[in-house]
Amino acid sequence: LKKIQQKTKKNPLSILRQAIRGVTPDITVKAKCVGGSTHQVPVEIRSIQGKAVAIHWLLGASRKRPGGNMTFKLSSELVDAVKESGNVIYKKKETHRMAEANRAFAIFC
Repeated sequence: LKKIQQKTKKNPLSILRQAIRGVTPDITVKAKCVGGSTHQVPVEIRSIQGKAVAIHWLLGASRKRPGGNMTFKLSSELVDAVKESGNVIYKKKETHRMAEANRAFAIFC
């Protein structure tokens, strides 16, 4: 949190909340077997599960970042998420795009 405050000069807890809120997905895809073939079915997720997914994505993207220690990488990823420019934002958009593309399979839910 100190690193975030040094980078942004703002309250680090509000930055953390903003980052998690911005990364939380509304919908995801789930594999479902129907008639011998597997379809990616779009499924809405609850807010608690969405926050868990967002935190998981943030930690994963931080681990993949090059350089520095984990403190530096996590703070950079959180600041990027607030600016809507990190790898996590790309992952959220990709998930929503995949769910939108597979909307035709929503009848299998």
